[in-house]
Amino acid sequence: MIWNEEYETMSRDALEELQLQRLQSAIRWAYEKVPFYHQRFKEIGISPRDIKNLKDVEKLPFTTKDDLRENYPYGLFAVPLDKVVRIHSSSGTKGKPVVAGYTKGDINTWAELVARIVTAGGVMAKDVAQIAFGYGLFTGGFGLHYGLERVGATVIPASAGNTERQIMIMKDFKTTALISTPSYALYMAEVGQDMGVDFNEMPLRVGLFGAEPCSNLVREEIEKRLGINATDNYGLTEVMGPGVAGECLEKDGLHINEDHFIVEVIDPVSGDVLPWGEEGELVFTSLTKEAFPVVRFRTRDISNLSIEPCSCGRTFAKMAKVTRRTDDMFIVRGVNVFPSQIEEVLLEIEGIEPHYQIVLDRRKGLDELEVWVEVSEKIFPDAMKKLVEFEENVRDKIHTAIGLNAKIKLVEPRTIERTSGKAKRVIDNREK
Repeated sequence: MIWNEEYETMSRDALEELQLQRLQSAIRWAYEKVPFYHQRFKEIGISPRDIKNLKDVEKLPFTTKDDLRENYPYGLFAVPLDKVVRIHSSSGTKGKPVVAGYTKGDINTWAELVARIVTAGGVMAKDVAQIAFGYGLFTGGFGLHYGLERVGATVIPASAGNTERQIMIMKDFKTTALISTPSYALYMAEVGQDMGVDFNEMPLRVGLFGAEPCSNLVREEIEKRLGINATDNYGLTEVMGPGVAGECLEKDGLHINEDHFIVEVIDPVSGDVLPWGEEGELVFTSLTKEAFPVVRFRTRDISNLSIEPCSCGRTFAKMAKVTRRTDDMFIVRGVNVFPSQIEEVLLEIEGIEPHYQIVLDRRKGLDELEVWVEVSEKIFPDAMKKLVEFEENVRDKIHTAIGLNAKIKLVEPRTIERTSGKAKRVIDNREK
């Protein structure tokens, strides 16, 4: 199933010709309408006339999240506020939020791109789609909502939270597609089990998950517990929201809507552009956004790109699942550690629930790493000797993976806090 075959299956040559036309127009728009970009371009001695081929995008300056925050709230808008029909923003948990504006044209484009990714994930007009994302300044709820309506699906705007009611709605309204964060989907599975719900007897068949990393192991757990076919999608407030990229049912990477975005992968340290296939930081340039254009936005998300043909028929480049970010790395005693490294180890161990928490402390000047691990109900009642052996096994595997000794704290099932939003995996008490 392909929503827009004209664009999603176009040849590489035709795509690159379209991208160049749109890039030249987008850069001229940003240069003329956004004082920040006008000044930044002048500082490095470049103008829209210098963009003569796609590779010339590398001449343009990067945009960072700090740039967006420094221009809070409307400093990077390219249109007057009376042309903006919608405003969304990031959470702003680490400073001022990033504010994104949308014209009527932007909203229409957004719905079109989300329609593509939900179709790729298996949603059809006959589906009943339950959105368990929060509705508000966060882009997830509204972004998915209009794209699902565009394909003709029946949308239930359930919003986030009140999990027992979510499951009641799912059962009574005959939900066939679930849209949420992956961690919340797992929590819904737990609550449903407590309620005596057999998800295999429900019409639920597909799940579209985003807003936080979702490894293949977590995906498999969701599919097993909910009895669905699950796909990952990708977006971020700074670029548009959901609809930037999404998996097809082949689950071999996320197709990027390249007719609306130019994507690069760079070395996070040097900023040099890397060739296809090499892992680095994703950088996006918008090609069609009117209210809030972005030029070479550094996402901090780590991935790689491929233009290998996909058996689904789509020709857009694919990005690998994002499982880590340059800014979620933490350093313990000189060792760089990503939460995804620890998650990968834990989920390979039988008897561990897919919920964990990493706690960082500093005592007597030394960093300490502790990993809270939920043990399944089958194992937790075991004798203390077996639990000690289990703990040692977990500690040894983590040491092998990251080269550090971590304290392991085995906790009862459902001890670690659940949330309807993004799961908080790391608690760094060293910052206090």
